Amino acid sequence: MGESALHPSAREAIGRIGTADILVGIPSYNNEGTIAHVAEAVKLGLAKYYPRDRAVIFNSDGGSDDATRTVFERVARTDSYDTFFIRQPEAPVEVLSAPYIGTPGKGSAFRAIFEAARLLGVRACAVFDSDLRSVTPEWIQLLLAPVLVKGYGYVCPFYRRYKYDGTITNSIAYPLTRALYGRRVRQPIGGDFGFSGELVETFLEKDVWGTDVARFGIDIWMTTTAMVEGFKICQSFMGAKIHDVKDPGTDLGPMFVQVVGTLFTMLADYDYHWQEVAGSRPTAILGFQSETAPRPLQVNVPRMIGHFKDGITRHGEILEQVLSPAVHGKLHEVSDMTENTIDFPQTLWARIVFEYAVAYQEHADRVALLQSLIPLYFGFISSFVRETETFDDYQAEEVVESLCRVFEDTKPYLRERWEKR
Repeated sequence: MGESALHPSAREAIGRIGTADILVGIPSYNNEGTIAHVAEAVKLGLAKYYPRDRAVIFNSDGGSDDATRTVFERVARTDSYDTFFIRQPEAPVEVLSAPYIGTPGKGSAFRAIFEAARLLGVRACAVFDSDLRSVTPEWIQLLLAPVLVKGYGYVCPFYRRYKYDGTITNSIAYPLTRALYGRRVRQPIGGDFGFSGELVETFLEKDVWGTDVARFGIDIWMTTTAMVEGFKICQSFMGAKIHDVKDPGTDLGPMFVQVVGTLFTMLADYDYHWQEVAGSRPTAILGFQSETAPRPLQVNVPRMIGHFKDGITRHGEILEQVLSPAVHGKLHEVSDMTENTIDFPQTLWARIVFEYAVAYQEHADRVALLQSLIPLYFGFISSFVRETETFDDYQAEEVVESLCRVFEDTKPYLRERWEKR
């Protein structure tokens, strides 16, 4: 498993605490502007819903050079319960903040949280992104109660999101995960999860911490592992997700490469499983599904189409190597379309993703391969935006569901190419 991700100061503090029933982890990196809200909500939620349980809030930090850790500790340790009409918890909440050790990224932060959970012997654990603006104390119950009360091993969030927020989820992570593993989990990379102590042990047994999972691939890795390892899974309705949203045409960064790379890596790790799966089945959604209004997101379609057309030329050699002649030819037809007429068929996109997934397994430069997929993703998202620009969020969601069904129906194409590789 390699060296521990727990900083010595964290290990020492855990030794003083001894044992706990619940651990809530908050990974962070330069989040001084948002972590106070998250810490306050977590602290109040634990006092409101689990006043008799021994709970620990652990800020696993990536070496912030701002006041993230100071703000977290100040807020988490402040007695503000009376202000919110919540009684003091019978078991005082323990507060811990420490840097993690290992590859910079969210996955290493999670590994430290997992190790802390194991040392404390907790029954349930939850993790929250540190940039959340919509988290409430009720989220604590929504992520922990399914584990503590109903015996679920893994709890995914179910958000109301603006139609153009989470485009990697909508176009790849959700449809591919659903088609491969047969479970409809709408936010497999949602960022906020609950899980059992037993699942923590399973996570720590996996030898992935020196890979890209230790950066941005941790969410989809956790969800896939829980599915394949047979843990009981549910979703909890969390309302609207308000966080630091990004235009998919400008702020993709390394996240796409690492999330999709993790998806493709796990496709090989679990081929014995997904090849036996046909169709998909719903996953229970717990909690009251209120009507909420997510924050709109402006999308620069001309910029994305520019990236798409430029990428077709710039990555031409890789595209010819990876894509079958029929798919390659159809892709060029789409690239010849204008902003107002672009129509990227869902079946074409599914075949492209499947062909890339197969090529990824033996490609000499996997990063370059995935980078050549990004412009095609821009083209597909541009087409999605054009198709849904007059739709509300619910109508746009039907288009995403249609894409998922196309991925499921096209899965035999993946099996065929997988066998021939």
